Amino acid sequence: MRAFRFGVNVRTPASAAEWIALARRVEELGYSALHLPDHLTDRPAPMPALATAAAATTRLRVGTLVLNNDFRHPVLVAREAATLDALSDGRFELGLGAGYVKAEYDEAGLRFDRGGVRVARLAEAVAIVKRLFQGEAVTFAGEHYHVRAHTIYPRPVQQPRPPILIGGNGPRLLTLAAAEADIVGLTGITFGQGGVGRDFAGFRAAGVDERLRLVRDVAGARFEQLELNALVQQVIVTEDRRGAAAELAQRWSALTAGDILDSPFVLLGSVDEIVAQLVARRARWGISYYVVFDSAIATFAPVVARLAGR
Repeated sequence: MRAFRFGVNVRTPASAAEWIALARRVEELGYSALHLPDHLTDRPAPMPALATAAAATTRLRVGTLVLNNDFRHPVLVAREAATLDALSDGRFELGLGAGYVKAEYDEAGLRFDRGGVRVARLAEAVAIVKRLFQGEAVTFAGEHYHVRAHTIYPRPVQQPRPPILIGGNGPRLLTLAAAEADIVGLTGITFGQGGVGRDFAGFRAAGVDERLRLVRDVAGARFEQLELNALVQQVIVTEDRRGAAAELAQRWSALTAGDILDSPFVLLGSVDEIVAQLVARRARWGISYYVVFDSAIATFAPVVARLAGR
C-alpha cells in the first residue's frame, strides 16, 4: 500500500511575490506537490509559473494538472517538461489530458474534435513524449502527429522519466491512463457538451468502483505500480459532516448527501474523521495521492501533518 502524499492545485493567479510565497508555504506545510491547470482563461501559463515555484523551493514537486494536449505539439511538451525537470533537480510531474472546454478552442481558433479523436491524439502524444524522455531519436508516423529523427535536450533528471499523470473520468481516457500513465488521475466529473455539461456518475462511490475495475483490468500486472490520484472538489472541516453534506447536496443537485459523504472527491468532518476517511478509502480503492484546491491549503494542513508519508 502506497504512502499518502498530498498536493495543491492553484486556480487563482498571483503576483510574482505572492506566487513565490504561496509555493514556499505549500512546501512548509508538508504538501508534496504544487500543481497548475491549463486553461486559456485567468490562469497563469503553467510551465513558466511552475519553473518559478521550483526555483523558490527545495523539496516541493511541481506539476501540471493537467496540460491540454491539443494546445501544444508533443515534441514541445517533452522539451519543456525535460528542461523543467532538469532545472528543478528532478521535481517535475507531467499531467496530461485530452481537453474539454470548447470555448477555449474557439477563442484560439483550434478545431474541437469529438472526444474519441481527442483521446486518440493524446495517446499518440504520450507515446512520443515517453520515447523522447528516454533519449531516443524519435521517428513517429501516426494519424495525428509526425516526428522525424528528433532528440530532445536536455534529458530529464528523473529516470526512466518524470512521472506521467493522465487525468480524467471517461472510459477512453482511463483506459489510456491504465495502459500508459504512472499516475492515474481521477476527477469524478465527466465534462460533456463542450465543457458545459457535467455528469457526476463517476463522483459516487459505485462509479469509482466501476472506474477502478476498468483501470485494474486494463493495467493488469502493472496495476500495483500505478499511483492513484484524486482531485478533491471540497474540503470542509466541521463537527457536523452530515449537515455539511446536506448543504452541498442543495448546491449539487445531481448528488445526494449520501453520495457526497461516500465520495473520495469530497472531504467532510473533523480532522480525525477526515483522516479516517482517507485511510478507509486507501484501503478500498488504493487512492493515496490527494490534491486539494488552493482555497483549502490551511484547512487541510492538519490532515497533511497527520498522514503525509504514512
